[in-house]
Amino acid sequence: MLKRTSFLLLALVLALSCATVSASAASAEGEIAIRLSNDGVTVDGKAASTDSGSAVYVGADIIYYEAGHGSAYGEGETADEHSAEEAARHTVVTITKPGTYRVSGTLSAGQLAVDLGDKASSDPTAVVVLILDGADITCTVAPAVIFYNVYEPYDAAADTKGVTDLSKAGAQVVLADGSVNKANGSHVARIYKEGTTKKLHKYDGAFYSKMSMNISGESAGTGKLYIEGDNEGLNSELHLTINGGHIEIKAQDDGINTNEDRISVTTINGGYLKVNAGLGAEGDGIDSNGYLTINGGTVVTQSNERSPDGGIDADMDISLNGGTVVALGTRNDATSSGSKQTFIELAFASTQAAGSVIKLTDANGKALLTHTADKAFQSVTFSSAELAPNTEYHVYINEIQQQYTGNSFGMMGGMGGPGARPDNNGQAPGEAPPTDGSGPAPGQMPPEGNGFPGTRPEGMPDFPEGFNPWQNEQTSDPNAVGSVAFVITDTVHSFSGISDSADASGKQRVTFSVNNGAGLTGSASGSKPELTSIKASADVPAQDIQVTVTDVPSENYSETRLLSELQSSLSDIMPKADGTYRLTVAVVSGNAEYAGVSQWQFTIGGLPFTDVNPADGAYAAIKALYDKGVMNGTGSASFSPNAPVSRAAAITVLGRLLGAETTESNRFPDIKPGTWYSGYVGWAVDNGIVQGDNTGKFRPDDNLTAAHMQLILDRYASLSGKEPATLNSAGNQLTRAELAVALASLL
Repeated sequence: MLKRTSFLLLALVLALSCATVSASAASAEGEIAIRLSNDGVTVDGKAASTDSGSAVYVGADIIYYEAGHGSAYGEGETADEHSAEEAARHTVVTITKPGTYRVSGTLSAGQLAVDLGDKASSDPTAVVVLILDGADITCTVAPAVIFYNVYEPYDAAADTKGVTDLSKAGAQVVLADGSVNKANGSHVARIYKEGTTKKLHKYDGAFYSKMSMNISGESAGTGKLYIEGDNEGLNSELHLTINGGHIEIKAQDDGINTNEDRISVTTINGGYLKVNAGLGAEGDGIDSNGYLTINGGTVVTQSNERSPDGGIDADMDISLNGGTVVALGTRNDATSSGSKQTFIELAFASTQAAGSVIKLTDANGKALLTHTADKAFQSVTFSSAELAPNTEYHVYINEIQQQYTGNSFGMMGGMGGPGARPDNNGQAPGEAPPTDGSGPAPGQMPPEGNGFPGTRPEGMPDFPEGFNPWQNEQTSDPNAVGSVAFVITDTVHSFSGISDSADASGKQRVTFSVNNGAGLTGSASGSKPELTSIKASADVPAQDIQVTVTDVPSENYSETRLLSELQSSLSDIMPKADGTYRLTVAVVSGNAEYAGVSQWQFTIGGLPFTDVNPADGAYAAIKALYDKGVMNGTGSASFSPNAPVSRAAAITVLGRLLGAETTESNRFPDIKPGTWYSGYVGWAVDNGIVQGDNTGKFRPDDNLTAAHMQLILDRYASLSGKEPATLNSAGNQLTRAELAVALASLL
């Protein structure tokens, strides 16, 4: 009986094993093979059906922008139109059922379309896995590959904050190992719903999905996909993720585009991606209308060299968390400081020619980047696991060492050039100096955290001799020299005004002045700052002087001209929209005799700080206090919202806000009379707002805790009879932004 039972159990195990093998075999056999050919399409070896009810059929009408219609038809121009005869020459292969489809062969005039019906977007089973295994599709009137209706795992209005998982998305693309695939496609300009101006169709890319799309390599990741678009390249109307494979894109406009405003996420997790975009009049390498997140792989991308576009561009955060990224453009968008991998942003003072070799080395000469540019560029973003913070790097163009004059926190000495304000009580340009004599005396360096420029926060690393990233004051010295030591820190990633080092190149160094030596000032909202003259310290031809204006950080505005092109009206290059901008004047890199650059930062309306923006919760409070001259920045371009506040600074700012009458006091032995804060401490003592510690000292340089500041505010409210201001602090240590919010409530 025992033997029989054992036999039956063994038979059951074998049966289950066979069932498992059979199930696996069925799954593999479940792939549907689509073979493309100009002589006829086959499905699993048989001629493709023309019945639209089949899983795969041929014969659907292609959607394209038809010539001969008026303006009521859509927004297309002559270049977007195609004749009915041209469209009719295309064979459309349509997939209508969920499943896995392996596609191979060539269609010289055709399209591969996926459409599972209008209800597919909410059906988790409406998934198509498209395995491209030697597929070559050319379409001259529309995208070569397009997903119309499949499962969409995301709400199109839900903000993912830059993180998505598209493993369950209905549009799945797999590049078969060892395969070479090509999608040479066109686009469809906006077509209206009949009788309206609402969108019926609009497909900009050669490889396109109306739903979120997930692209992966097979197990070895050796499959290749070459996309070429007469408009854009690879597009998704919502999210897009690239996990692996080898993808190269050439496009007349954007190389990759995801186009749900402030929502779409373009994610790159692995593989190799090369984008050569902007082959026409304009175009970004990667353009996300929402977020761009790069977690791995190798990404090499470049934009149009004439328009103000970037190798990477996103309306929301750009997060570089892993992999290797080399992005070239006229103006790359700023990378988020929250990125998990070290990065460096280089803004050159003048355009670097196509064929230029950019090299970045460490202090020992080891090259971390050597890249030959296919196009002219002025901006480079580089990220690699080899880059490290608090480390010195050197930059070379065609083996000529480069120097810079600006960084994340504004300009180094010399940015003002001749004629800059020589002394303003230590205030950086654009800051409202105290009117009550509370500012530091000329040449005096105030203590840390007091809200005046020139301070160096606690914990910042040592820098090469002559380099101080927190020195933001303009200087009247026209011979101030930049630095060849590019030091990346946790807070400093961006370097501007990069040009040939005069010492290294043997060229004569040149400086510039503007407005007949008066310098450059900002302007009110809606008006352009005045720019009437640009002069060089040497006889440099106007055609060898480049003038560039970008916003800071780089997001929306970039204009560059040769001085010879601006002689009739220099103001043509200046912006009007509110924001903070940088004017760079430089000798072009190709000049054999001269080298030099000068920079000015200016503000139109708003705040001049690059580390706060209108979307921040504290922005309105910071602006209100800045406009009244109550709180200044820690530099010409930085407010340092998360920096701590010293006890002296907090009392000084409160006193300024209240218009306090300053008075000296001998109450505290550690308060020296005549310092920038002593009069405000005296006022606070006389009014019972501060009392000092249990040893009788005030400790002016100590950082103030949120609890102590709340006590000060409560005492003031009790004395004045006003409602107390409430601090909303995220931690024990009070930050400058939190102080601004609390004090603004007293206005």
